[in-house]
Amino acid sequence: MKKDKKNILYIHQYFKTPKEPGGTRSYWLAQALVKEGYNVTMLTTSNTIKNNVEKTIIDNINVIYLKVAYGQEMSIFKRLFSFSIFMFKSTYYAFLQKNVDLIFATSTPLSVGFPALIIKKIKKIPYVFEVRDLWPEVPIQMGAIKNKLIKNLLIWFEKLIYKNAKHIVALSPGMAEGVLKYESALKVSMIPNMSKIDSFWPREKDFNFMKSLGLNTKSFKLIHFGSLGLANGAFTIIESANLLKNNDDFEFIFIGGGSTEHELKHLCRKYNLENVHFLGEFPMDKTSEIVNLCDVSIISFLDLPILSTNSPNKLFDSLSAGKPIIVNSAGWTKDLVEKHSCGFYVNPNHPVELVNKLKELKDNIKMMKSMSYNGRLLAETVYDKSILCNEFLKVIKKNLL
Repeated sequence: MKKDKKNILYIHQYFKTPKEPGGTRSYWLAQALVKEGYNVTMLTTSNTIKNNVEKTIIDNINVIYLKVAYGQEMSIFKRLFSFSIFMFKSTYYAFLQKNVDLIFATSTPLSVGFPALIIKKIKKIPYVFEVRDLWPEVPIQMGAIKNKLIKNLLIWFEKLIYKNAKHIVALSPGMAEGVLKYESALKVSMIPNMSKIDSFWPREKDFNFMKSLGLNTKSFKLIHFGSLGLANGAFTIIESANLLKNNDDFEFIFIGGGSTEHELKHLCRKYNLENVHFLGEFPMDKTSEIVNLCDVSIISFLDLPILSTNSPNKLFDSLSAGKPIIVNSAGWTKDLVEKHSCGFYVNPNHPVELVNKLKELKDNIKMMKSMSYNGRLLAETVYDKSILCNEFLKVIKKNLL
């Protein structure tokens, strides 16, 4: 790292660029830092590199890829193993970086805070910690962690990470509340996930592209894009599709992948559904095109209190795309879509509610246009990355003093 500029070591296990499938928040935040004049080194992982470690430069971001296997389809045990491997490897390579002024470590998992904590203790380099999920509460409520001793150990570790951080960034009001149980409000900022108004926007539908994907050009389409993990609770969407199996007016589109994808497809075969399409994973530009082909976006999670604190990328991209949004978590996303009249809440335990809302939207063009306008306006004026990256830069500048 160079000495003439402030150097930031950014630790994120799943760093993705817009050319790759997956969330790109860290890419945009790193870009904001680079444009502000900072040197940024991203410490992350890759399944595809040939060597144990490979270094490259992506859009002026110095990226160190560590060979650590990870995939949405992995079992909980394999994921925990992957988290542990990255925790130790990233600690070693973080130690090798010179002239670091600040570390920015972003979860999940919580173990990403380990290298930042160790380096702070030994090298006295401060760190800012970003909370993308409230670990360990998420896996505890999902039943993945049942041993009382392990629970207490992880909660102790969570408190330790927060206590030693110079500042904490939370991605939703609920996550901020979770952190505030242990830390002062002066130490916590809430910066949600970001809309990308130049990447997702409403425009005319490309019907030739629609046909190439095997979709009905006349149907009313609901899209779920992003992860299909257990936490997403997408099975309830399939139940709704089953209630509409004899109605050619509706199609259900999934793009992305995850650990439940195989089971979801099996359920579709069991129900003999022809109105559900799994299209696979796409980079951001193609994802934007497919979202634009659809009429409504759904943000789905299991009916667990902790998951109502999520700050899903797909919500903010859907706002940008001008799509009416259906959420099934009774948390801050419900409040958001209802307050700004850009969508509806449906109970995930009652699939018929989703069916009824889809029918209501399909038959009300005026409502569709109003929700589309309201969502896009919210993306442009409150949640666009140009706005939230500036909020992020304020936090970094303050903590580099």
